[in-house]
Amino acid sequence: MNKVVFIKAYFAPVGEEKNVQVPTGKKKKGLFGQEVDEMRWEKKWVQTGFSDKQIDTTRLTKDLQEAVERLNKEGYEVISVIDVISGNYNWGASTGIDRSYGYGYGYSYTDGLIVVARKV
Repeated sequence: MNKVVFIKAYFAPVGEEKNVQVPTGKKKKGLFGQEVDEMRWEKKWVQTGFSDKQIDTTRLTKDLQEAVERLNKEGYEVISVIDVISGNYNWGASTGIDRSYGYGYGYSYTDGLIVVARKV
């Protein structure tokens, strides 16, 4: 008996270094005498979205490891892991009074993994 599992690949998070305020763990007197957290500025990576071209290989590896471990606990042995490729494209065109042009491009990315396992 065989079992097939699909593991979805996700795009990698993208972000930037930003200056943010973080608490120091100390307290100080506020404007009206109440205690408030003392803050300091530090640079911190902040996620701003997801890549449109790079897969999060760290997450995909972790998800694959979890799937293999789950299959092994259920008494299955992994026979193969197959990547599933998807694609996308973009194009545009412009016309003017005396000229026109167009462009287009396409690319592929890993959409996920198919794991095939056999009952042992």
